[in-house]
Amino acid sequence: MPNIASSIRQLRTDAKRTIRNKAIRSECKSSITKAEKGITAGKADEAKTAAVTAISTLDKAAAKGIIHSNNAARRKARLTKKLNSIKS
Repeated sequence: MPNIASSIRQLRTDAKRTIRNKAIRSECKSSITKAEKGITAGKADEAKTAAVTAISTLDKAAAKGIIHSNNAARRKARLTKKLNSIKS
């Protein structure tokens, strides 16, 4: 535990930020999983809507700096590739 007042305050803000970031990361992972389940089940319509939601959550997380923009781009590309494989 730090003794310096500014370090104590920073510790509190880090804890708040960690909770918020964890929730957004979890939402991203859940939306990707939902889309992938639709893809593996062969339900193209449901998978497409879930993929759009997943891409949106990834973009928001990247914009807020929760995940790196290249990480978001990679995940979106993989998801889109899987989605396109079910259509063809």
